[in-house]
Amino acid sequence: MSLSLKPANLKRYRDLLMLFYKYGHGDLVKNAPVIDDPLPYVSTPPVPIEARELASDVEKLGPTYIKLAQLLSTRSDFVPQGYMDALSRLQDHVEPFSFEQVQAIVSMEVGARLSKAFSEFDPEPIAAASLGQVHRAVLRSGQHVVVKVQRPDARQNVAEDLDAMAELAAFLEAHTEMGRRYGLVQIVEELRKSLLRELDYRLEATNLTLMREHLAGFEHILIPAPVEDYSTGRVLTMEHVTGQKITKFSPLIRVDIDGDALAEELFQAYLHQILVVGVFHADPHPGNIFLTDDHRIALLDLGMVGRMGRNMQALLLKLLLGISEGNGDQAAKVAESMGEPFEDYDSLAFKRNIADLVSQHRTANLNDLQIGRVVLEVQRIAGDCHLRVPPEFTLLGKTLLNLDLVGRTLAPAFDPNESVRRNAAKIMHEQALKSFSSGNLFGLVLEAKEFLEKLPSRLNQLMDLLSANKMRIKVDTFNENLIVTTLQKIANRITLGLILASLIVGAALLMRVETSFRVFGYPGLAMLLFFLAAGGGLVLAWQIVRNDRSEH
Repeated sequence: MSLSLKPANLKRYRDLLMLFYKYGHGDLVKNAPVIDDPLPYVSTPPVPIEARELASDVEKLGPTYIKLAQLLSTRSDFVPQGYMDALSRLQDHVEPFSFEQVQAIVSMEVGARLSKAFSEFDPEPIAAASLGQVHRAVLRSGQHVVVKVQRPDARQNVAEDLDAMAELAAFLEAHTEMGRRYGLVQIVEELRKSLLRELDYRLEATNLTLMREHLAGFEHILIPAPVEDYSTGRVLTMEHVTGQKITKFSPLIRVDIDGDALAEELFQAYLHQILVVGVFHADPHPGNIFLTDDHRIALLDLGMVGRMGRNMQALLLKLLLGISEGNGDQAAKVAESMGEPFEDYDSLAFKRNIADLVSQHRTANLNDLQIGRVVLEVQRIAGDCHLRVPPEFTLLGKTLLNLDLVGRTLAPAFDPNESVRRNAAKIMHEQALKSFSSGNLFGLVLEAKEFLEKLPSRLNQLMDLLSANKMRIKVDTFNENLIVTTLQKIANRITLGLILASLIVGAALLMRVETSFRVFGYPGLAMLLFFLAAGGGLVLAWQIVRNDRSEH
């Protein structure tokens, strides 16, 4: 495995290696979790100064490195807790690109000049990031919208960054124990999939439409509607949401809103997404959640979504109930059934550590209750005990971790455990109704139709076999004759061995009896017994070797 010598890639290697050299000797490495470490307490520790500096340096390197850091922030098996907090809340802030480039991109993607498509288009962006920037605009119909425009060089830069990371990850995984242990190639591949999805704004528009449909029953949850005619792979147009970030509203606004009700409905909405719908907003950090002017919660930036299968939804509900009820045995059993054990998996240590974790979570004070943190701790314990959990589990932990922060911002006394218990019955009811949806029922009807169509012919075949006495039942069992024969051989050999041993013992005793008959100067009868025992031993050895070879 050799690394590329392209100058652009060499610069990227230098950036990555400089980061590792700068932070590879500090707390990031020294305090990384290892298998023999005691179980850490689940409350939130203070973020180290070095972690904040690392986050700042990563932000300067661009979107690919920011997404890589956010992905690593979910790997609690080798990233210390303080660094996880700093990296999971990374935001990229860069200078906006020129309005002339915005005009060119929008005109090319929409298929019309900017002045034709929009009656107003603010040249100053309201937000700028390394993948794109957002402008206010007004459609010809009078609708106020925001337009998200991708940077001209975003795709090329991301592709080059990913190529360099893939080469370096493959090199490290092939030549270092650290690379093999943490699966660096898989991490980069997950990063590639995530970034390519975020670079296609059509997927985000689809996610917006899907979430609006599934969350329509939540009165205080708002998802901006996309404008499909003005949305393409590089331009996303959606309705304008007026409000402010959830973390920046003033104390006066807190008095005007019902924070407890908003936090409860937001948590309900995410439980509904994860455990009923199977598709959920996977990046609910405070920057993507707005409090609107009419005191509703708006979910923005749906470029990253997670997906859950039906079996995984049932297991996750059991796990969350086990954690919220303080039932460590149930939580450990469910988590074990969700994972894939390695050869050296330690089941007893896993169950013991999960029980300790759930017990700590149960007895923690209200300010330390973070169900997302507990889910990530379950993942860390699984890694330490050599149990591989599915990728959905990691994404769920990160989502709930951010959701804990947003819930505490809205209502400092919000209890996620109590919310899980309150909504468990409703979620199970919704899961049952979903299983009896028209699509599932149609599938059951088709299977029943196929069964009824083939039932008469199969019954006729069965009756014909019975009437002709041709019914045969095949049973796989042991060959009794072979077992008996083998036991007889063993008994015969043991008996012959005892006879030979008695001959040798008798010969040894006769050696002390003086007789006139001698062989080679020794008592003759004793020597005859020795010769007989030696001959019998050779014959027995020859038979054993011959029979074993013939059977083989």
